[in-house]
Amino acid sequence: MSEARRDPAPGEPPLVGDHWAMDLLNTQVRSQGQDVDLWRTGADVSAWLSRLGLEAAEPDARGQAALLTQARSLRALTRALVVSRKAGQAVQLDDLNQHLHAYRSTPHLAHDIDGHLVLQRRAAGDDAAARLGPVAESVATLLVEGDFALVKQCEHPDCILWFYDRTKSHKRRWCSMAQCGNRHKAAQFRKRNSDTAS
Repeated sequence: MSEARRDPAPGEPPLVGDHWAMDLLNTQVRSQGQDVDLWRTGADVSAWLSRLGLEAAEPDARGQAALLTQARSLRALTRALVVSRKAGQAVQLDDLNQHLHAYRSTPHLAHDIDGHLVLQRRAAGDDAAARLGPVAESVATLLVEGDFALVKQCEHPDCILWFYDRTKSHKRRWCSMAQCGNRHKAAQFRKRNSDTAS
């Protein structure tokens, strides 16, 4: 779930969460003080799923609309679950279970990139539930196995992105060092220089 990925094109959700559940939350970003939904269409969701490596046939127009609706629903639910769990509160599981129960999959034997045999799960359908199923399962896995001390939100005040801190020291502070980390460093540098100039 934490493969190295290419930088997003303008308007594409960043894949900096190091966990599909975090990347799901990061399909909403903040720009100039406003929250922006990077999923405007079902095609946007399809492109995001493809970037995660969840390839599937493109749905028709009605399927695209259903995909967008279900993806936004899963994202809102995930946000509520993560925030509750992070706060140490009990989580309501019925809605997530609905997403999980709608996901039908089958075992599939394949070779990995090194030629070793691996057992994978493949969606048994191509509807929105099947396409989003692995992401819903990732959310469930995070709730069961995740260390919520490592589930963090970027410390930059203008950023709302989430990540799972897989660093050895568990001291990651930024969604991306190239983005928010550098913005913070630049702000600190400007502050130091203005303090010494005074």
